[in-house]
Amino acid sequence: MPGASTAEAGVPPLLGAEGHTVLMAQAGPVVDWFSDNSGAFISGAIRIVLILVIAVILRAVAGRLIEHGVKRLAASHQRLGSGKLGSRVLAKADGAGNERQQQRAETISSVLRSIASIVIIGVAIVMALGELGVNLGPILMSAGVLGLAIGFGAQSLVQDFLSGVFMLIEDQYGVGDVVDVGEAVGTVEEVGLRVTKIRDLNGGLWYVRNGEILRVCNMSQDWARAVVEIPLDSRVDVAQATEVVERSLETFAELPEQAARLLESPAAAGVVGIANGAVVFRVMAKTKPGEQWELDRELRGHLKRDFDRAGIRMAHPMPSSPADTA
Repeated sequence: MPGASTAEAGVPPLLGAEGHTVLMAQAGPVVDWFSDNSGAFISGAIRIVLILVIAVILRAVAGRLIEHGVKRLAASHQRLGSGKLGSRVLAKADGAGNERQQQRAETISSVLRSIASIVIIGVAIVMALGELGVNLGPILMSAGVLGLAIGFGAQSLVQDFLSGVFMLIEDQYGVGDVVDVGEAVGTVEEVGLRVTKIRDLNGGLWYVRNGEILRVCNMSQDWARAVVEIPLDSRVDVAQATEVVERSLETFAELPEQAARLLESPAAAGVVGIANGAVVFRVMAKTKPGEQWELDRELRGHLKRDFDRAGIRMAHPMPSSPADTA
């Protein structure tokens, strides 16, 4: 019987001998292709897996190396700065220098790890596509054109980013520092890779792009100096005024609340100007960073009280004569 012979041959009754023959004829090229290319397919899959595994390992190793290198860089910078008087005072005060270096190291290592990850993963993806037989020429050309277009369109963004990275690496300023970057003068509240936030004396918050910062005056690094200039009456005896100032500075340096601020004994620089009926006397005191403004106010008040006790008069602006206005 035909049905029995077909069933005995293992062909489904609904398919029939002719259908089975057609199916085998259609599947033959696919089976032959897999038979001929199975070795290449398996080896290609193994190579792709190896590429991805190596990329993951390289990413982990690069992250460890970057983290270790940045920490060593921050530690060496801290050791070099520990020889400075202001840095020693900061370290003894509250460990602010250590915390700042740690935050700086974490930020730099995070940026470098992200860059390394993008490069390693990008190269791994390109190599994997090459193993799959994808033509990489158009892809690389398109990526180059896209990168060029982004570079031209986002020049300011790239400039801000690079400036922020170099500011962090060079430790130009940090959170809590009082800086002068041009129009914005105040306390740094946040340092980002694109912008820096500065709070001025009036409470205004400035957003300054890092790429627009051409120079920075940091008034909170290592040490600071309070410079006090007092205009005395032009008729005072300079020798007497100098003696009064030196005694006043000695007394001021012995005050417990002021001795904690001072890094060195205050010094009298002497007369630095004579104009408009005044003799300008200058005094300088080296202090901790950020303490110079309060020390300036305290020193002015202390000197003024001692001048009053000694009978030394402050200068008064001289009225202009009719000859001067003519």
